[in-house]
Amino acid sequence: MSSNIEIEPLKNWLSLDGKPLVIAGPCSAESERQVMETAKALLDVPYVKYFRAGIWKPRTRPGSFEGVGSEGFKWLKRVKEETGLKTTIEVANPQHVEEACNNDMDMLWIGARTVVNPFMVQEIATALNGCDVPVMVKNPVTPDLKLWLGAIERIEHTGIKKIIAIHRGFHYFENSPYRNAPMWEIPIELKRLLPSLPVIVDPSHICGNRDLLAEISQKALDLEMDGLMIETHINPAEAKTDAAQQITPEALKSLIKNLIIRERTGTIDFENKLEELRTEIDKLDGELLQILAKRMEIIDAIGEYKSKNQITILQMKRWAGIIRDRLSIGTNMGLDEQFLMQLLHLIHKESIKRQTDILTGKKNK
Repeated sequence: MSSNIEIEPLKNWLSLDGKPLVIAGPCSAESERQVMETAKALLDVPYVKYFRAGIWKPRTRPGSFEGVGSEGFKWLKRVKEETGLKTTIEVANPQHVEEACNNDMDMLWIGARTVVNPFMVQEIATALNGCDVPVMVKNPVTPDLKLWLGAIERIEHTGIKKIIAIHRGFHYFENSPYRNAPMWEIPIELKRLLPSLPVIVDPSHICGNRDLLAEISQKALDLEMDGLMIETHINPAEAKTDAAQQITPEALKSLIKNLIIRERTGTIDFENKLEELRTEIDKLDGELLQILAKRMEIIDAIGEYKSKNQITILQMKRWAGIIRDRLSIGTNMGLDEQFLMQLLHLIHKESIKRQTDILTGKKNK
């Protein structure tokens, strides 16, 4: 998979002095007072260049707060006039694009739910013709690099060269501490395919929990991502959308000041390869755990069968055969014999415990 699109490097159109780009502001513009108080407080936070706020909110179900709509433009104009911060909003259809361009928004972004629909991305791209504004493209909700790349290509084909990709994580069905799994290998591959493309990270949507923001923000900078978009609200407890993942401007200031911003040493290929290998380990560990869980399910079935037929739990001849067989197979695969013995004994100990619990009625059948 390759792409021949042309993207203008971030340093050519935005002065950052080697520091990360930080975009901050509330998930939703809720009131003029909330917007202005948040924006003015952000003036004290390092590296913040853009004020973000959603005025149209694509909610999963109707009836929830879906944004203030076009009224929010006058609040954002006040932000520009009184703070000097540039403004950015999400657009999800051609009408949004037209209104945003007519109201002098400094940058637009296309959200994850929109990026999954190439028809809508193309409609937005067509509406962008003649609108000289930088565009950010979030990754789709599904881990599909081609969809993400395709959306970026559609925007570039309109003549817009100032494009930023936003990594906001991917929907994941397994249990995870994150709202959206980071899957760092995908934005890393995007950067490999498009070396001039700036990629920033949205820790708010990856984490879904303000307590995890610092960890993901540092990880993003360690992987040489170009900046952060962090949802910031003057009073997160009263936020009408995504309250759990928003932080106060003061908390953002502390988070930014505690980040370690390393010099870019040209060793990103090393870090990327390391991250690729670690991701592979994470996947294999998940498979190992699934196999262990399945093995214990079968152990439970054996325990129930033994209990019904009054057979003793410990079968020494069977156990001795398992040891010989597994050690032979494992050592031939290059695994250490002592490690194998410890692993087999741990598994056997847990198996005996589960079967004993079944026999004594401690474990529900």
